[in-house]
Amino acid sequence: MSVTETGATIWLTGLPSAGKTTIAYELAGQLRTEGHRVEVLDGDEIREFLSAGLGFSREDRHTNVARIGFVAELLAANGVKVLVPVIAPFADSREAVRKRHATESTTYLEVHVATPVEVCSVRDVKGLYAKQAAGEISGLTGVDDPYEAPESPDLRIESHQQTVQESAAALHALLTERGLA
Repeated sequence: MSVTETGATIWLTGLPSAGKTTIAYELAGQLRTEGHRVEVLDGDEIREFLSAGLGFSREDRHTNVARIGFVAELLAANGVKVLVPVIAPFADSREAVRKRHATESTTYLEVHVATPVEVCSVRDVKGLYAKQAAGEISGLTGVDDPYEAPESPDLRIESHQQTVQESAAALHALLTERGLA
């Protein structure tokens, strides 16, 4: 790794079970193989360690996204490629993170993993859709809680129409195009 490596935050937003985390780890492995410094800020891990005690109200979700954005920017400003697979359902929260990065002159890319809710509910990685359908939980993003899809992300990935490797390759191509890979 060169001392002048450019860091960046790559935020992967999308519904639960859209494929955000799977794509992030696939790309992280590839970037590490190429010699880049990479961290994945997994939304579930952040909730456990950095945002413990927060619920899922709009205010708590905004606080969670702001905390993740702060950590991501700090790492990216220090030459790390930071992959952030986090739902971040509200456009204003994501925009606040983007503005923080702009203020600090740190690269921020928004990637929409645009998997339809019907596909996500079949994947149901954590069983959330089944629990919501059974009435065990409420407030599931994209079902009975809002998800504001990005209007003009830097990249839109249709993960239900391509493999994980193809999705990661599309994201890698964007990073290459922007001089980050």
